[in-house]
Amino acid sequence: MDPQTIQRRRWYILGVLTMSLLVVVLDNTILNVALKTIADPDKGLGATQSQLEWAINSYTLVFAGLLFTFGVIGDRIGRKRVLVGGMAVFALASLASAYAQSPEQLIYARALMGLGGAAVMPQTLSIITNVFEPHERARAIGIWAGAVGLGVAIGPLTGGLLLAHFWWGSVFLINVPVIAAGVTLMAFLVPESRNPAPGRLDPVGVVLSVIGLVVLSYGIIQGGEKGEWLELPVLGPILAGAAFLALFVWHEARTASPAFDVRLFKDARMSAAVASIALCFFAATGVFFFANFYMQSVRGLTPLQSGAMVLPFAVAQLAFAPRSAAMVRRFGAKAVCTAGLLLVTVALASYQFVGVHTSLWILGAIFFVQGVGMANVMPPATESVMSALPREKAGAGSAINNTARQVAVAMGVAVLGSVVASVYRGDLRDELAALPAGARQAAAESIEGAHAVAAQMGPAGQGLVGPADAAFVHAMHAASVAAAVISFVGALVVLKWMPGRVAAPPERAAAERRPEKPEKAAV
Repeated sequence: MDPQTIQRRRWYILGVLTMSLLVVVLDNTILNVALKTIADPDKGLGATQSQLEWAINSYTLVFAGLLFTFGVIGDRIGRKRVLVGGMAVFALASLASAYAQSPEQLIYARALMGLGGAAVMPQTLSIITNVFEPHERARAIGIWAGAVGLGVAIGPLTGGLLLAHFWWGSVFLINVPVIAAGVTLMAFLVPESRNPAPGRLDPVGVVLSVIGLVVLSYGIIQGGEKGEWLELPVLGPILAGAAFLALFVWHEARTASPAFDVRLFKDARMSAAVASIALCFFAATGVFFFANFYMQSVRGLTPLQSGAMVLPFAVAQLAFAPRSAAMVRRFGAKAVCTAGLLLVTVALASYQFVGVHTSLWILGAIFFVQGVGMANVMPPATESVMSALPREKAGAGSAINNTARQVAVAMGVAVLGSVVASVYRGDLRDELAALPAGARQAAAESIEGAHAVAAQMGPAGQGLVGPADAAFVHAMHAASVAAAVISFVGALVVLKWMPGRVAAPPERAAAERRPEKPEKAAV
C-alpha cells in the first residue's frame, strides 16, 4: 500500500483500529454486571466468589504479562499480522467463554481472551503512530484514548442490555460478529508495518519481562483477594515479580540488542508520562470498580440502571478526549495533564458526599468530572510516550504505555479493595460476631454476601442490612481518600518532571516526517 493511499485512508484506518480496541477494552468491564447471574446455579454456572474473581483475574494476569512481549513481536514480524491474529484468538476465546459449561472452563477461556487482547492492544497504538504524521498524531491518539474511556463506561450498560434480554453468555458472544467485521475491514484498509532494522532477538529479556509481570500481577491479585499483604503467598510473588523486573531492567541496560531500551526512560517526557498514566488509572479505576457495587448492592439498581449511571463518564470522554490535542497545542502537555489529574483528584475526593441515600445525580456529576479529568490525562501522556520513541519502536512504546495502565488497574483494584475490605469488616465487627460461623464468613466477604445472609435469615436478618450498607459506604469513602492522594501525587509528578511546550529539534522533526515504508497490503 503506497503512502498516498495510506494518507487518504488514515481516518478510516483509525476507525477500524478504534473498533478493535473497543471490543477488547469493553470486555474488561462488561463482565462485571454479569457476575451475579454467573453465580446463580440455575441461570448461570453456580460459580463461587473465588471462581468469579479468577474469571476476571485470569484475563488480567495473561493480558498484563504478555502486553510487552506482543508489542515487541509486532515490531518484528508485522503489526497488522499480529493484530489480526490476536483478534482471531479473541473471537474464538469469546465463543468458548459464552458456551462454558463450568466455572473452570470459563476461567481458562478468559485466560485465552487475555492472550488475544494482549496481541491486539499494542498494535492499535503503534499502527496509529506510523499512519499519522506528527501534526495529526496527537488528535488521533486523543480519539484512541477516548475509545478506551468509552469502553470502560459503556461496558456495564451493554452488559445490562444484553442480560435484560439474553442469557449470560451473550456478554461474550457479542464480540464474535464485531470482530469478524473488524478483521474483514483490516484486510483491506490497514497497512502492514514493522521495524525495518529490528536487530537480534532478545529471548532473555522477553522471558524476564513475562515472568516478572505475571508473577507481580499474581501477587497483587492475591493481595486483593486475601486482604492481607504481609502473608507469604502475597508478599512472596510481589517481591519475586519485582526482582525479575529489576533483573529485566539490568539486562536490557547492558545487552546490545534490547527488547526495550530502558535508557529511554531518561527522557522526562516518557518517564513522567508513564508515571502519570499509571497513577491516574491506579486511583480512578480502583474507585470506579467499587462504585458498581455501591450502585447495585447498596442502592439496589439493576445492571442496566447502573450501566446507565456511567453514561456521564462516557459523554465526558467523547466530548473532551478528542479535543485534548488542541488544549495541548495551546497550553502545553504539562498544564493539560496536570489539570486533568487535579480534576480526577477532585472527583475522587467528592465520593465523600455519596451516602446510603444520596441523590444519584450527585454520583452522575462525579462520574462526569472524573471523565473530563481522565480525558485530559491519557491523550497528552500517551502522545508524550510515543513521541519519545522513534517510529520503528512504536510497538514497544505502545506496550509500555498499556502495560503501565493494566498493571496499575490490577494494583488499584487490589490495594483499594484491601482498604475497602478492612474498613468494612472493622465497622461491621459487632454485627458479624452475632452471626453463626458460616454466615459470618459470607457476610464478612462482601456487601453482597451480607445482603444474601440477611435474606436467608428472614425478618431476623433485616437488622444486618443497614449496618452493612453504612459500613460499605464508609469503606468506599476511605478508599476514595487514598485514591485522591495517589492522583494528587500524579499531578505533582507531572508538574515537576513533564516538560512544557518544547519544540522538537529540526533533525528529529524531519525524521518523524519520514514514515516507515509499508509493505504491500495483503488482501
